[in-house]
Amino acid sequence: MMRYLFCSFGFVLFTLISNAQKVENSLLQAGPMAGYADMREAMIWVQTTRSVEVYAGYSDVADPAIVRKTNKVLTTKGEAFTARLIADSVEPGHKYNYRLFFDEKPVSLPYPTQFNTPPLWKWRGDPPEFTMLTGSCAYINQPEYDRPGKPYGGDYRIFTGMAAQKADFMLWLGDNVYLREPDWNSRTGIFKRYTHTRSLPELQPFLASTHHYAIWDDHDYGPDNSNKSFFNKDMALEAFRLFTGNPTYGSSEMEGAMTLFQWGDADFFLLDNRWYRDPDEIVKSGKTMLGEQQLVWLLDNLVTSKATFKFVAMGGQFLSDAATAELYTANGFLEERQKIIDFIYLHQIKNVIFLTGDIHFSEISVLKNEGKPTIYDLTFSTLSAGVNKGGSSWKNTLRVPGTVTLERNYGMIHFTGPEKDRKLAVNCYNSDNQKLWEYTIARE
Repeated sequence: MMRYLFCSFGFVLFTLISNAQKVENSLLQAGPMAGYADMREAMIWVQTTRSVEVYAGYSDVADPAIVRKTNKVLTTKGEAFTARLIADSVEPGHKYNYRLFFDEKPVSLPYPTQFNTPPLWKWRGDPPEFTMLTGSCAYINQPEYDRPGKPYGGDYRIFTGMAAQKADFMLWLGDNVYLREPDWNSRTGIFKRYTHTRSLPELQPFLASTHHYAIWDDHDYGPDNSNKSFFNKDMALEAFRLFTGNPTYGSSEMEGAMTLFQWGDADFFLLDNRWYRDPDEIVKSGKTMLGEQQLVWLLDNLVTSKATFKFVAMGGQFLSDAATAELYTANGFLEERQKIIDFIYLHQIKNVIFLTGDIHFSEISVLKNEGKPTIYDLTFSTLSAGVNKGGSSWKNTLRVPGTVTLERNYGMIHFTGPEKDRKLAVNCYNSDNQKLWEYTIARE
């Protein structure tokens, strides 16, 4: 009899705990996502289904007994029930486990939740090895709001493969969300589209244990081929700030989504090619994608950067001379492109690498002139949107043979070697996580 009572009590207790966990999990809309990380601070993002007090407990993998807490945030409808939780008791080069708490109750998840901080290496030895992922154009189907016919999105398993790489961070290269006609004219529509995309089940394990940074392009900014005239860009920027993990957005002197971050011996300059962009259709001299302030900001940062590699991330291709679609060499933007190239040449800025997306196929472009620094453009597109099967016919004379990829894919870049002999292994993987090609870039 006693054994029966004990077993019954245990079953009831287990049921209560299980039901409590289901309640807490039902409050989780999307995430958690590891956002930016620096040596003394890291950010964790989360979205709830209603207003909840949220925080994260985190502990060093090497010392799990000491658990620290982030700030507490009460999620609100006005901010799409999102929260940015700051872990401010971290040390450089450490790995941490973390766990969400909703109204003081722990949230149980079936996959790892971890973040790591960049190591402190200067004056102490060679830069660390690290790995980043990158890609663009993540279309998530929602039939009631999509165009009729064959679904444009698919192969969401690509995000499972990306999570399996266990990279240090992911840099999203724009069109990370595809706003549709019902979305871009209202705050409600924009928030619902961002929420729908971020809630994709296949995406959650990838968000939870890889750091994420992002730029935007036309589709997460507004309608197709949007420019500075888009009337609702302030609301779009609000959504971008609420749903991404960047350290900053613009500055007190400059509006838009641009920012920068550092990892190891690389600087990453994340540009906004929409906020200041002249319309493609307008005819005038001196057309700009970046705007005068942002262009000066970029050039000032490039010339003062002490990093081995300087990465410039922007939505559309920079180097390709195919003169089609929204490339720099089309629609009258060639002067700004040449101004950036001339500046790099004049100041002998070595190891400048553009990271671009948008075109729905992948390729590498290289500009190499004798006595001048080599400039690279690594284009990775598309993650889950439709594929541009005609991309190989674009007349890009700077294309590296063998790198054109006409299927869904992502890029992985591995940083290796001592400081004076640094190398990048650039890899392209498809939706089945098969390596399609590899290209090596050596420090100049």
